Amino acid sequence: MHRLWLLLGVFALVSAETLAADRPNIVQFFVDDLGWSNLGYRQPDQFDTPNIDLLARQGIDLQQAYVASPTCSPSRATLLTGQHPARLQMVRHIPGGPKHPDFDKFGRTDVEFNLWPGDPAQFPCRNWLPLEHVTYAEALRDLGYYNLFVGKWHLGHEPYHPIHQGFDRQIGTSNFGHPKGYYPPYAPNGEVFPDAKTQYLTDRITDETVQFISDYSIDQPLMISLWYYNVHTPSQGPSDLVPKYQGREGLDGKRAEYAAQIAAVDRSVGRVRKALADKGIDDNTLIIFTSDQGSFFEWEPYRGGKRVDTLCEGGARVPMIFHWPGVTAQDAVNESVVQTTDLFPTLVELAGGDASSYDHLDGVSLMPILRDNVTIHRNEPIFGYRAYEDLYASVRDGDWKLLAYRSGQVALYNVVKDRGEQHDLSKKRPEITEELKRELWRWENKVGVAQFSGISP
Repeated sequence: MHRLWLLLGVFALVSAETLAADRPNIVQFFVDDLGWSNLGYRQPDQFDTPNIDLLARQGIDLQQAYVASPTCSPSRATLLTGQHPARLQMVRHIPGGPKHPDFDKFGRTDVEFNLWPGDPAQFPCRNWLPLEHVTYAEALRDLGYYNLFVGKWHLGHEPYHPIHQGFDRQIGTSNFGHPKGYYPPYAPNGEVFPDAKTQYLTDRITDETVQFISDYSIDQPLMISLWYYNVHTPSQGPSDLVPKYQGREGLDGKRAEYAAQIAAVDRSVGRVRKALADKGIDDNTLIIFTSDQGSFFEWEPYRGGKRVDTLCEGGARVPMIFHWPGVTAQDAVNESVVQTTDLFPTLVELAGGDASSYDHLDGVSLMPILRDNVTIHRNEPIFGYRAYEDLYASVRDGDWKLLAYRSGQVALYNVVKDRGEQHDLSKKRPEITEELKRELWRWENKVGVAQFSGISP
């Protein structure tokens, strides 16, 4: 019997590798706190992002892409699992530091859940992503891929690090949600590149990624998840780039540093793409570029950001670009309403797998967009959710968006005609308001968070 299972295991492995042999390599650029507006081709007077601009021209630029929870840890958990943060019970960032005594100075804890003093619902939030959830790295591994993780994790301490969640190797990972500084020492305990002396953090993780690509010789398709620490606080751009932005209109102080941080990410994107070309694999590599939430600052034309009105467009709408040579259209825009829940099923399908074999996925595959640049129409709205303050949920359906508060208040916006969410139409369009409230209540019951609802009948 043991020999039979061994043979079956070898057969499954060979089948997976054969299946993935003609699949693309994948590079996912995942930026921290990059707002929808904060790119050169959207705000050329303030930002310079020639490499990302080129990527958008070469591929498909999704105009209405959202994160399920505009918050560090929940956004990452959803990207990895395809499950909504509310379903995962991860609706806030994983805390740490002296204000959170359940965590030690190394960012470790044995306490599974945390509470937030300002949260009206007192929703218990997880302190790590449980290992039983299937990640896209595990799914792709089963389909023959090698998975590299580089950069910020923020989904739990060492037992829950990327190498225990399906990734074959991790580089530059710590237990913390942001660096101590972008110049050494990068992390509070020196665990991120302890040999570094003077190099800017984004440049160092780019060096590591470029070297990995250059040295890669495994006979498997490759997925690189490059999750930047930038452009999260502290506001510290590379010293060679900051002077370029000081004095630009609208970029005083920390905003100039922020623009330089974005330029550092753009430089990194260009270097990684050059490494792919030098390796001769760029023509068979899918590039994905997106962000975990909106900016630390508020930027026109949208209301909100990561600190205030976070479920408004400025906090929840993010850049999302796909480029797959010979497959995706060039210089294309797409107005489909999509969410980061959609990336898991998309990755599984393009790798030759069946996303329907995974339980509790909350997204849909975007392969029709990648192949034909069609507008996809969802069977249900997309939902935003977090648990810090009164504003806790959003419902986006067609042109309409409902904001829901724990206190029972709601607001309704036509976010196509009113991009800045300035005109609450909940009283003028009560039929739409009530329909979206019903949709939210139905969804809260489906994902198991109805006990925390602010709009329950």
